[in-house]
Amino acid sequence: MHAPSLIKDFQNQLHNIEKSSWDIIKKSTAAIEVCRKYLQIFKCEVVSKGFSKEEDKIQFFKNIKQIPLSYLIYYLEVYAFESQLSKTSEKMQQKFIKKNINRRHQFLVNHLDFVNYIEQGQTHLDVCYFTRNQSIQIMMMHTDYYFYDLDFNTSHDLLLAKINAYKRFISYLEDRSNCYSNPSSHSNLKWTSSKVALTELIYALYHSRVINNGKLEIKEIAIELQKLFNFELGDFYKTYSEIRLRKNSRTKFLDELSIGLINEIEKNDS
Repeated sequence: MHAPSLIKDFQNQLHNIEKSSWDIIKKSTAAIEVCRKYLQIFKCEVVSKGFSKEEDKIQFFKNIKQIPLSYLIYYLEVYAFESQLSKTSEKMQQKFIKKNINRRHQFLVNHLDFVNYIEQGQTHLDVCYFTRNQSIQIMMMHTDYYFYDLDFNTSHDLLLAKINAYKRFISYLEDRSNCYSNPSSHSNLKWTSSKVALTELIYALYHSRVINNGKLEIKEIAIELQKLFNFELGDFYKTYSEIRLRKNSRTKFLDELSIGLINEIEKNDS
């Protein structure tokens, strides 16, 4: 199995999806498809070739398979969350985010012994947790809506993937929560145009790669501009989706900025 090259290809595809201009729902959908594709590739390899050594088996289920599987769970969670958030009233969205954060934190607390086992780098139970020959004797755990196949799962590899995914998802939710928080800034600037206009500006700055050489994520730019302008933007992902559906100019605010500047320059030149 050429696991390193497969994982590298997988990560490159995810990176390209994340850097695309798609909205979060489309990004999640594309990422889910990529995750499932690579999991299927790995499954075919495991079922057809197996493992020559027990150490290889543990390495695969504890480390290699974790990468596409944890991202699959993560993007499924993001997709479900964003789909529900868009149907939640703006006043309730912050509470909805916090409820989701608390639920994932509680899951980690419920499995604290296993979380500590992994974080402390322990290995004495790896044979029980990450080899298939032990899976039949151990209760299968937390399959949820993910498939469970004895040829391609152990008793704990899915649980580990879910823990890794939830840690990543909690960070995502905390960033989304920051977008709704009232910014505590010393700036005296105040944005007096619309949420749509600021969203246009944020996406233009992001895709022009003019801040930090394009190395900032769009949500980081959004958070900082909200602080700078003492303005609560709300769900800018949803706003951007609405901008993309415009029939006329999709950059109305940016066009107005350009026209205003050009008119001022021409007036001064005359």
